[in-house]
Amino acid sequence: MYEEERLREQVVQLLRRSGAHRNPDYVLRRVPEEVQGKRPPSLPHSLWELLEHMRIAQRDILEFSRKSEHESPDWPTGYWPSDPLPPSPDAWDESLSRFMADLDEMADLVRDPDRDLFVPFPWGEGQTLLREALLVADHNAYHLGQVVDVRRSLGAWPPED
Repeated sequence: MYEEERLREQVVQLLRRSGAHRNPDYVLRRVPEEVQGKRPPSLPHSLWELLEHMRIAQRDILEFSRKSEHESPDWPTGYWPSDPLPPSPDAWDESLSRFMADLDEMADLVRDPDRDLFVPFPWGEGQTLLREALLVADHNAYHLGQVVDVRRSLGAWPPED
């Protein structure tokens, strides 16, 4: 039992905190509005596109992990915003708030001792809660690295304290 509790906490730390990389709170905070929708000349995505992609993909994985009735968006169009610019001045903060709330919900699923980390879901193709939580952590780490690169290219790194 102790080993499983330790595993759960290690996965939560991977989701929420920094280790080998920066945590989401740090990377995504205080992004100046004037750079949110800019694509650097050498990179394919704006910060808005990356944040929205991470939010949509994470939400998809979270909902898949919770219920069999969940239907994923169409790939790839359903996972990316159609415009590099946020649709409104409040869009960044709203998306970031939803992203962080969903990340907390995934961490809560992992912490829940009533949720087995290893038993495949009755739906899907053998996925387990552990696999889906690690997928969220891996996907977020990859794209958070891209966010840092875009912010550096736009002169918006590190975040202002």
